[in-house]
Amino acid sequence: MVHLQDVFKTYPNGSKALKGVSFDLEPGEFAFLVGPSGSGKSTIIRMLIGEIAPTEGSVVVSGFDIARLRMNKLPYLRRRIGVIFQDFRLIEKKTVYENVAFAMRAIGASTKEIRARVPYVLDLVGLDAKAQSRPQELSGGEQQRVAIARALVNNPGLIIADEPTGNLDPARSLEIHTLLQKINELGTTVLVVTHEKSLVDKLSRRVIAIDGGRVVSDRTGGYDINGEEY
Repeated sequence: MVHLQDVFKTYPNGSKALKGVSFDLEPGEFAFLVGPSGSGKSTIIRMLIGEIAPTEGSVVVSGFDIARLRMNKLPYLRRRIGVIFQDFRLIEKKTVYENVAFAMRAIGASTKEIRARVPYVLDLVGLDAKAQSRPQELSGGEQQRVAIARALVNNPGLIIADEPTGNLDPARSLEIHTLLQKINELGTTVLVVTHEKSLVDKLSRRVIAIDGGRVVSDRTGGYDINGEEY
């Protein structure tokens, strides 16, 4: 599903964001990617969605070699990946249903396909009763659920959640992560980028810790980088 081998990334300004990162995510796996600000997490996400290529090394996502990916193939990669952002990125003028349907229309899905898929996904994330509401009428946790539904609606093999609960209180945060685990149990590979150490410790999943552009720990359970918590 995801393969990084000896990945280096140096930006044009000379900044060395990644310095030999290697890890794999198997189909159906759930993992956290953790580390302090500036550790290289965002660079990894940008590579996984095909936004940037490695300077050296190999990055393969769902069979796509990112270093050799042509621009005309990028939409096909992104159809296989659902991305959940911390700031939700919902369209304020559209209803919950329309926000989720928009993701399907973007890949050319038919009206029949949309009518069949969107209600199913809204029910899965517990928002079937909010289909005609607009984002400003929802709580922060509900808005994040819409973002998750939108990421899930095209049935991607991989979901990347970038600080998905950074704006939520602990109770709502746990709910969102429980939902992501439910989605994982249905067969979707899930990679969650987070700073929430207490939650990561509680969920006892695989944790890939990165610091200074290097993987410093890769194990199941909590994490501790050089005696410091992130």
